[in-house]
Amino acid sequence: MIKPLLKIIIIILFTFNSFSQTYTLKGFVKDSLQNPLPYTNVVAEPITNSNNLKFGITDEKGRYKIELKEGNYTIKVSYLGFKNQTLELLIESDTIKNFILKEQTNNLDEIIIEIPVIVKQDTIIYNTDKFVNGKERKLKNILKKLPGIEVDKNGSVIVQGKKVTKLLVEGKPFFGGGTKLGVNNIPADAIDKIVILDNYNEVGFLKNLSDSEEMAMNVILKENKEKFIFGDIEAGKGNKEFYRTHSNLFYYSPKTTLNFIGNLNNTGEKTFTFKDFLNFQGGISAVFKKGFSSLMKSNNDLSQFLESQDFLKSNNKFGALNIVKSTSEKLDISGFGIFSYSKINTLEKNINQYATFVENTNINGSSKNIFGIGKLNIDYTPNSKEQWYFKTQIKQSNNSFTKTNNIRIDNNNNSIITEKDDNQLLLNQNIEWHKKASKKHTFSTSVNFSFDKNKPTFIWSSTQSILQDLIPLEIDNNYVLKQIKKNQNTNLEAIFKHYWVLNNSNHIYTTFGNVFSKQQYYTNDSQLLSDGIINDFENSQFNNDLDFKFNDLFLGLHYKFRTGKFTFKQGLFIRNYSWYLKQSSIIENKKILFLPDLNAKLQFSKSEKLKLKYNLKSSFGNASQFANKFQLQSYNSVYKGNPYLENELYHSANLSYNKFSMYKGIMLLGNLNYIKKKKGIQNNIEFQETNQFITSVLVNNPETQWNFNSSIRKRIKKMNYTLKSKINNSKYLQKIDNNYNTNIKNNLTLGLSAKTLYKKFPTIEIGYDKSIGNYTSNSNTSKFGVDKSFLNIDYDFKDFVFTFEYEYYNYLNKRFNLENKYQLANISLLYQKENSAWSFEVNAQNLFNSKFRNKNSFSDYIITDNKKFIQPFSILFSLNYKL
Repeated sequence: MIKPLLKIIIIILFTFNSFSQTYTLKGFVKDSLQNPLPYTNVVAEPITNSNNLKFGITDEKGRYKIELKEGNYTIKVSYLGFKNQTLELLIESDTIKNFILKEQTNNLDEIIIEIPVIVKQDTIIYNTDKFVNGKERKLKNILKKLPGIEVDKNGSVIVQGKKVTKLLVEGKPFFGGGTKLGVNNIPADAIDKIVILDNYNEVGFLKNLSDSEEMAMNVILKENKEKFIFGDIEAGKGNKEFYRTHSNLFYYSPKTTLNFIGNLNNTGEKTFTFKDFLNFQGGISAVFKKGFSSLMKSNNDLSQFLESQDFLKSNNKFGALNIVKSTSEKLDISGFGIFSYSKINTLEKNINQYATFVENTNINGSSKNIFGIGKLNIDYTPNSKEQWYFKTQIKQSNNSFTKTNNIRIDNNNNSIITEKDDNQLLLNQNIEWHKKASKKHTFSTSVNFSFDKNKPTFIWSSTQSILQDLIPLEIDNNYVLKQIKKNQNTNLEAIFKHYWVLNNSNHIYTTFGNVFSKQQYYTNDSQLLSDGIINDFENSQFNNDLDFKFNDLFLGLHYKFRTGKFTFKQGLFIRNYSWYLKQSSIIENKKILFLPDLNAKLQFSKSEKLKLKYNLKSSFGNASQFANKFQLQSYNSVYKGNPYLENELYHSANLSYNKFSMYKGIMLLGNLNYIKKKKGIQNNIEFQETNQFITSVLVNNPETQWNFNSSIRKRIKKMNYTLKSKINNSKYLQKIDNNYNTNIKNNLTLGLSAKTLYKKFPTIEIGYDKSIGNYTSNSNTSKFGVDKSFLNIDYDFKDFVFTFEYEYYNYLNKRFNLENKYQLANISLLYQKENSAWSFEVNAQNLFNSKFRNKNSFSDYIITDNKKFIQPFSILFSLNYKL
């Protein structure tokens, strides 16, 4: 079905593109001395209403280009600091028109032309009313129409190839600054401008000192939204008991901001996932992200609760409140609270290929995740040269799941039930101080305290004996294993930075700090017998009780200089590590490392850059990897740590290139990453049939990996064409049953898509992605492939908004000779009469009632073909009221 449909749409697109006659207006904009004026706005406004307003922006050479239909236009040219120029022009063929602008003699003259896009150094300002038609519902719908901006399904925003890391509304962080909540919830009709701030720094006087890689997006509201309550409320009901309610309420005034977001549904919509919770960081600002702890962060216990993207049933509740209060010009107080509840049921089927056998599993799962986040920020600015931050964050979660795993190996069957319950508490307190003492000397200091405690409990039960010969199991009618684990981390981090500006082209940076971490790690494993007796495994070298202390004292010295188009920053960190372990014996170690790094940038122009980064990095394992007694890891594996582990040491390099030209309608992005481990922590595995004994060891030259991503986007008339590629390669050693194997993973993904850009024609995006995967171990190669065709349609007509999403998959697993073809589709139709506060929507998910998704994965010793079952067809009728 999909192939004929795609062919028809491709023919329509290219036919429409060929017969839609347009002419090109192009030329140069220069000053009176014939110097080009880059980022000048050239606006073509139709004298009649039959055509739409068009605009162009000059490049570094002062060139502009606009595609226009035949007709009369008023051409307006504007550049900050120069007199505007206006003329009428008849377009009936390709036309060349050059402009010479004269400097303003009075800088107080008003700029009467409202410019669609303004570019000033690291700032891009979009006047959104030049790009929208009034049918947009949320911020994401506006962003998708702005040139150079992309929004993915997860709410991430990409501007000219760079990810936005901070979201602001009227200059204030929106729910901590993450983009997801704002992009999906801020009403479109409240937005006046979108301001993109590259190399953003929340401390203004550090902007050109701290080498910020942050990119912020500031949402400017319309004037009539600055002192009013606005938002929307939605309720929907569908088949099979499906329902959805959603509310966005916003209050803005010059000194007080209130935002509330609420959502109840069983349609699978996740406003805020548990992964978002884990990644929602408090504490230090981006100024201090480099140079802190070398300890690996471990969320192994919590990561098992990450909600699957595919499920049979789902129930979600979400509420979030954000408050910002400006008590004076010097003091801002802000805070937010987030609560989320989700309960999902899943079903998946796996084919697991081990070295010598194949395992088939059917897993029924049920999980419940409850979590909350509370944060309070105090921002005190006594004067323009000093800034204080006081930040407190609390995160609490309560998670549980039950999984029933039906296993078949050859003709042997077994059923194992896994239950897990976990509670986590995290407290973070941070104080920062920034001071510009003089033009040459600036100082920054941060002290960060964090406390993290969780206590997971596992229970595995089976009618057959499990982990034979690996645990002291006693014969029973029903085999029940229990594990209690306690993990408590206390961290104190302090860092001091000095920025010494020798002149505009030469800077010296000094960094001094210390990180102290104390971890208490405890495990207790036992068998619960049917007669109520507990078979404790302690006498068989189980049950860990470890005190682990780690200290990292470091000094960094860096020199940065700029010459012409080149900027270099090089230096090193001297790190003095010491660690202490107390378990069956006491082990103390010390080590000093010299870790050089280099940053180089070649800036051809404001829109074309080449960057190179290199670091020699070091990292240490977490407490569980040092615990020297056995511990249950799953129903078929036992793990033992290694108290003699030391640090991993690896080279890390990144080369990136990006170019954006509105004149040529092209964007080029390329990114190459390379990692070479000189020393690395690897897992050694010994098999006893399906059971595994795993331990960690330090290996020389264990792994090399590199990946390359590229993207080419080209606009031709009213079409955008995109070609993407992604290549991943890793080569690593793996010790299995006392033999070292060399494993090689290769993945290649190619994608091609085309998208229409007509205002009075449906926005149609059509594309094709091909993924190829190869995994080689012991000269045995497994091959996988996925072909994906997709079609997206957005169409605004009269009082209706129509959207359609379609994906067609052809999944091939050559290892098991499996081939699956399936299609996924979602469709919605929204009706809202002009100037009405009410709207009605019908939305259908999984239109073809597909049963599952396919994917594959590789781990250190297993190849998996995975089939996850998905929520069946649903249709929802919704009513929305806009405040």
